[in-house]
Amino acid sequence: MKKETKVKLGQFFQLLNKHFDKQKAGEMKKYMKDHFEFYGIPKPKRTELSKPFIIEITKLETNEIIQVSKNLWRMPQRELQYVALEILMKSKVHTAENSDKFFEWLVTTRSWWDTVDTLATRLFGKYFLVFPEKRDKRLGNWCKSGNLWLIRSAILFQLYYKNKTDEVLLFGLCKQHAGEKEFFIKKAIGWALRQYARTHPDAVRKFVKNNTLQPLSLREAMKHL
Repeated sequence: MKKETKVKLGQFFQLLNKHFDKQKAGEMKKYMKDHFEFYGIPKPKRTELSKPFIIEITKLETNEIIQVSKNLWRMPQRELQYVALEILMKSKVHTAENSDKFFEWLVTTRSWWDTVDTLATRLFGKYFLVFPEKRDKRLGNWCKSGNLWLIRSAILFQLYYKNKTDEVLLFGLCKQHAGEKEFFIKKAIGWALRQYARTHPDAVRKFVKNNTLQPLSLREAMKHL
């Protein structure tokens, strides 16, 4: 990483440290089931503080953006993973062919719903539209992996596709994992079906009628039908 980038990164850490709030950090940590440490900076303030930093980082080359994002991701404070996601969403990293390996590393590192869902829908979702030939092999590997976050990503990546949704693929993934007992997979199935029902409600009704889903998945799928 270039020296000037390291300086900016160090300055950014110092800035956030100045706004550390022990009480709020404890509350945020508790909300996230004690999985992560926090600075205790509310989102509006974090957005204000990080905006100049994000603008500067998104001007860098793709490989440098990835490196900065990795450095942020490895830090203990959860707010830094949120900043990394904002950088990636405002950049063109998803148009680089090998970004799928990087995105998968993010999904499987410091994993929880708050980052995985954004990675799946906003980054992998865009990436697979640019590189559709990469999709099926990677999804196949995810579904065989046993990793609940990769499986959840496979089910959710089309969440905002609307008419671009590959219906056969979506229903196939939901059916394949319909027997899963894991909460985050059951919830993902219901969420994906509920969202697709906004575009093609009759197709979702038919799928739900002809397949056995976990109660949670079924409730979520039928929420607005």
